[in-house]
Parts: sequence; C-alpha cells; structure tokens
Amino acid sequence: MSKRDDLIQKYAADIKDKFGESADMDLLTKVTIGLGPSIYNLDASKVSGGDEKELETVKNNYLIKKLGMDDSPKLMDAIKTVMDKYGSSNKNKHRAVVYYMLCKHFDKASIY
Repeated sequence: MSKRDDLIQKYAADIKDKFGESADMDLLTKVTIGLGPSIYNLDASKVSGGDEKELETVKNNYLIKKLGMDDSPKLMDAIKTVMDKYGSSNKNKHRAVVYYMLCKHFDKASIY
C-alpha cells in the first residue's frame, strides 16, 4: 500500500472511533486526494480546533471556495460541531477527516 492509502485507512479508523460511523471510502479518498501534498506535512495535515484563525481558513478555503457555499454563521457552527465531536482533548484532528465530515454535513459529495 502507498503512504496515501495508509493515511486514508488511518482517517477511516478515526471516523469510526471519533464519530461512530463507517467512512464512505470513495468520498474519503477523493477528499484526501483533493488536499494534495499537505497530507504529508505534519502541521498542514492537522486542524487546530482552538485557533479561530485556523477555523476561518477552513471556512474560507474549503467551505466557501471549494464547496461553493455562501458565507453565513451556519458554516462556523458546522465547523465547531465537527470539532466538538472530534473531541477537544484530541490534539490530532486530521484535516482530511474534518473536511470529509463537513462535506457529509452539507451533503456536498457531488462536488467531488
């Protein structure tokens, strides 16, 4: 298996453990591929749930630019909901998992 495949398996396990659901492997793979080389960078591959600037970046770069959503308070509410479910004590919030969960939340799988 490639390094990317290993990471996708790790993300799927995280979705199962933290969110209690089985991952749609096709969608998870597409979201992961969409992140490009950032998944291999330790810092870029994670999302800091306590950093408002980081959460704004997720909102602007992913929800608005990538998924084509209109800016509204519900976007940040969804991000915070995903962060809460991921667990505040969990320091390793994988960007691919966060993006996957947001994609599912807003039913935007068709973008991929």
